[in-house]
Amino acid sequence: MAKNNQNVGIVGKYGARYGAPLRKIYARSFCGKTKMKRRAVGIWLCGSCMKTAADGTWTYNTTSVVTVKPAIRRPQD
Repeated sequence: MAKNNQNVGIVGKYGARYGAPLRKIYARSFCGKTKMKRRAVGIWLCGSCMKTAADGTWTYNTTSVVTVKPAIRRPQD
């Protein structure tokens, strides 16, 4: 018998089934390893350093983050 899973429906019992972005392992921006996995909606966990990050809902890096981050990293003139 399956364990009790509250408010997650069938995904809590069987895990993410369909949809490559949900199962894909992403590269972490800080340590550079490809160990980021989606734990819940917008919550990502690095498998190597065990740090949790809050980012995009379905993908780790959203399109707006990819656009804005280089501008933030650039030194101000």
